[in-house]
Amino acid sequence: MQHFPVFLDLHGRNALVVGGGSVGARKADLLLKAGARVTVVAPALSSAWTELASKVTHLLARYEAAHLDGMSLVIGATDDEEVNAAIGRDAQARGIPVNIVDRPALGSFIMPAILDRSPIVIAISSGGVAPVLIRLLRARLESLIPTAIGRLATLAERFRPRVKETLPDTDSRRRFWENAFSGEVAAHMMAGR
Repeated sequence: MQHFPVFLDLHGRNALVVGGGSVGARKADLLLKAGARVTVVAPALSSAWTELASKVTHLLARYEAAHLDGMSLVIGATDDEEVNAAIGRDAQARGIPVNIVDRPALGSFIMPAILDRSPIVIAISSGGVAPVLIRLLRARLESLIPTAIGRLATLAERFRPRVKETLPDTDSRRRFWENAFSGEVAAHMMAGR
């Protein structure tokens, strides 16, 4: 395993996206969905930002290291190799996780393909060696995993304390949840009942 998989809690934290194109917009959208407060640094924003512009803070500027102040995570998404390299160096020198889109060697983490069935989230990666294969795998998983699986997980969350109180030992709870997730409860949830 070349990369350590991890899910970061960015809710309420500051994240920086450098670059005003469509790639930066896609990354900002993911950060917003994770609850981050997103700042974008770019001389201009493309039309891909139309729906996001009111949800982010836009600094009409070229990247400077000072833009990293107070950031918990950084995404470099410019088409300028020198700027991307500077973002990677500056963020890593401050100990801030940084992803430079399509240039994993310049950053400290890579972005996986994501299947979002919130609160169930599946991340898939090849470490950058086979991105097309990963897109195909994600598409296959999307067809196999119903969108209602998130509702089933939310239902389990609601009843988890009561189940823990009623069934104090781990093995009993595991069996209960296995039956619930593979039996009638799951069937009703998947059918919208």
